[in-house]
Amino acid sequence: MDKELIIRSGSDIVDFALLKDGKLIELHKDEEDNNFSVGDVFIAKIRKAVPGLNAAFVNVGYEKDAFLHYHDLGPKLPSLLKFVKRVSTGKNTDFLLKNFQFEKDIDKDGSISNVLKANQSILVQIVKEPISTKGPRISSELSIAGRYLVLVPFSDRISISQKIESKEEKDRLKRLVKSITPKGFGVIVRTVAEDKKVAELDKDLQNLLNRWTAMCKKLNRAHHPSKVLGEMNKASSILRDIFNDSFSSIIVDDEAMYGQIKDYVQEIAPNKESIVKLYKNGVPIFEKYGIERQIKTSFGRTVSMAKGAYLVIEHTEALHVIDVNSGNRSNKEKNQEDTALEVNLISASEIARQLRLRDMGGIIVVDFIDMGKAENRKKLYNHLRDEMQDDKAKHKILPPSKFGLVQITRQRVRPERNIETKEENPNGAGDEIEAPIKIVQKITQDMERIFKKDYKKVTLNTHPFIAAFLTKGFPSIRSKWFLEHKKWVKVLPRDAYTYLEYHFYDKNGKEIK
Repeated sequence: MDKELIIRSGSDIVDFALLKDGKLIELHKDEEDNNFSVGDVFIAKIRKAVPGLNAAFVNVGYEKDAFLHYHDLGPKLPSLLKFVKRVSTGKNTDFLLKNFQFEKDIDKDGSISNVLKANQSILVQIVKEPISTKGPRISSELSIAGRYLVLVPFSDRISISQKIESKEEKDRLKRLVKSITPKGFGVIVRTVAEDKKVAELDKDLQNLLNRWTAMCKKLNRAHHPSKVLGEMNKASSILRDIFNDSFSSIIVDDEAMYGQIKDYVQEIAPNKESIVKLYKNGVPIFEKYGIERQIKTSFGRTVSMAKGAYLVIEHTEALHVIDVNSGNRSNKEKNQEDTALEVNLISASEIARQLRLRDMGGIIVVDFIDMGKAENRKKLYNHLRDEMQDDKAKHKILPPSKFGLVQITRQRVRPERNIETKEENPNGAGDEIEAPIKIVQKITQDMERIFKKDYKKVTLNTHPFIAAFLTKGFPSIRSKWFLEHKKWVKVLPRDAYTYLEYHFYDKNGKEIK
C-alpha cells in the first residue's frame, strides 16, 4: 500500500490530495482567511451564560458567538480562570505550573451560572469549525498536539492510545512519559509513539512546552478576543497526523513550501527525507497525477463504481443518505444473493472513501442491497469496519438492520467538502450537466454491459471531439478496451451529434439499447 501526498500551491490557497495506491482518499484546503481552525486557542470573553442550555456564548471574534457547553469546560476550569487572570495582569510570570496553586475541581453535573459570569476572560480552543448557520464550538479543556504526544495543561493524567495493543509497550511508554512530564501537565501518548525512544518523546514534549510558554507570553498584551495559539500550517499538521512508513512520496509544486516540508520531515523522520520532491513539470500537478479527473468523477450526487454499480448520495440538514445500486448487471454466473454481496462489498469500500473525501459528518444512513443470509450481512459489516479503520475522525457503525440499513455516526469538526461538478451545457441549452469528463466513463460502462451480451461486432457513433479522444494517442482508450475485453470497437465521428450524445450499433446497423 503506497500513500502519496500531492500539494498544489496557489497565491492564497493550498490544496492537499492524499492518494492511496493512486486513488484519491482525502482532499484538504488551506485558505489564508480561515481564522477558526480546529486546535486554535483564543483569549476570549464570556458574552452570557444561559442556564437553560447549561452553556455559555463566548465572543471569539466570529460573526456568531461560539458555543461553550458545561461538559466542555473541563474539571480544572477554576484553575484555568485563576491562571489566565494572574498571567494577564502580570502577577504570574512562571508559565510552567510546578509552583501554581490549583483550585478545587468543578462538579461533574453542576450549573454554568455557578462557574462563569458575563465579561469574564477565558482561554478556549476551537473543537468544531463554524458550520452552516452555527458559530464555532469550543472547549476550555486545552490540549496542544505534537507528533508523538498531546500536552494537556492543568492535568496530571498520562493516557496511552488505545490502538497500541501491547501491554508491555503501554507500560513502557507510561513509565517514560511520566518521568519527563513536568508537574501540572498531563500527556496523551499518540499511536505513532509506539517503540520510540525517550529522547524523541522528550524532544516532542519540549516543543509543546515551548509553544505553551510562547502562548502565555502573549496573554499580558492580547486584545479580547484574539488568537493566541494557532495550529501549525496545514502541511505540517497533515503530516503530523497522518505521516507513517507507508508514505512513498510527498510532491509539492512550490519551492518555499518544498523547503518547509523537507525540514519538517527531516525532523520527524530523517530516513524519509528523500521522499519529498519538488514538482517542476509544465503540466499542472493535479492534472499530472489524475486528481482533477478523480475530483470530477468522485463528487456529485451520483458516484460510479466498478462493474456498473453506483451510489446515490443525498444530503439533508439532519443526515446524509446513501443508496447502493447494482446497475444493469448480468446475473448468469451468480445468484441474486452472491451478486448483492459483491456489489455491497464494492460499495462499502467506496463509501468509506467518500466519507473521508467529502469529510461527511453527523448521521449517515446507507441503504445496501438486501441480503437474506445473516453471514453475508456480518461479512459486509466487518468489511465496512475494516475499510474505515484508517479514518482519523471518530466514528461508530451499527450492524445492518432487518431492512438492510447501516447507520454510521462520524465526527464533524469542519464544513463538509462540497465541489460543484456540474458545468454549463455546451449545447447552449442554458442548463447544467454532469462534467463532460465523465462521458468517457459512461461510454466505457455501457460498452462493458454490451460486451457481456456477447455482441460480435459493435460500432460507437459519437461527436468528433469524443471520437478523437477515444482513438488518438498511444495507447488510446479504444486500444485499452481491446486489451481488456479482446473485442474491437469501431468508432465513427458524427458531425450532427451534440457534444455528449453517443449511440451503439450492432453489425446489422440496429441500435443497441
